[in-house]
Amino acid sequence: MRNQRSRHYDDPSYHNAGYHPINVLDDFPDPGMVHFNGTWFAYGTDTGTGIANAHVPVATSDDFIVWRRKPGHDALPTLGGWEKAINHWGPDVIQRDDGKFVLYYSGEHEAQNHHHCIGVAVSSSTDPVGPFYPESTPLACPQDPGSASDPSPFRDADGSLYIVYKENGHGGGCGTGKKRDSRVRILLQELGPDGITPRGAAVEILHNEKDDGPVVEAPSIVRASYGRYFLFFSSHCYSSPYYDMKYASAETLRGPYTRARRALLKTGDFGLKAPGGATVSANGSRMVFHADCGRQSSWKRCRYVAGVDMGNDSGDKSTVRLGSLSALSS
Repeated sequence: MRNQRSRHYDDPSYHNAGYHPINVLDDFPDPGMVHFNGTWFAYGTDTGTGIANAHVPVATSDDFIVWRRKPGHDALPTLGGWEKAINHWGPDVIQRDDGKFVLYYSGEHEAQNHHHCIGVAVSSSTDPVGPFYPESTPLACPQDPGSASDPSPFRDADGSLYIVYKENGHGGGCGTGKKRDSRVRILLQELGPDGITPRGAAVEILHNEKDDGPVVEAPSIVRASYGRYFLFFSSHCYSSPYYDMKYASAETLRGPYTRARRALLKTGDFGLKAPGGATVSANGSRMVFHADCGRQSSWKRCRYVAGVDMGNDSGDKSTVRLGSLSALSS
């Protein structure tokens, strides 16, 4: 029944080969990105199998289609005293007003196994490859109901800085064999101009529903040129074939957000398997994400790029679809 509903709601763009995402990097999950001086910079999760086991690996591109890793480079060579040397997830970067860049990431707390907190680090110069030097304490580290991960920065039209991130529920969920007993929330936190100092309390803008499985994660916010806010996120467990990429939209940054009736990408679309972990460019025209690749014995998450159309061509200002790949090279 679910597949029948999805086919009924499919936009013709899902059957247009010209909108097919491009596989650009092997083993580069949860990509974040920033554009600076004509070059695209991407940051990935530490998989333990990548380049020199970097805490935060980096790749660059001049045209958004051909990407090159930076062998041996670690954007986060120095760690904060609160975190372990493993399991750095979902990094993303934004430039602040003084020209320096701020890196947000998920780090595992030294005192608690499998408990992640939001770390923040600032570049030593105006170079987006870093190195970045972390603060001595995490930016967000909830103890109740659970850990925090998948931070993504956002600059609003008035210049205000924010991060959006996932707050886990009480234990359970993906990989534990237990059922969560509380909802998983997507939180929005305003920051000061330094990109480090919280302003006020974080506010919930989305939580998991029945159709999401045990989790919502990997949030990314973009403001369309016509003023509407789009929240992209993934649902279900990342190791499941049901892992997908959804979105919701709102008239104001803090919501309320209305979910789209169809996932933007799910298993089967364009031959992809378990697509998710997306970051959308600040201007809303491009997207990076990962999807399963390789054989079962050597399972990896490859990085893809795609064009994005946020209601501009379709006429529906609350609908997102993939855009033409020809725009990616311009």
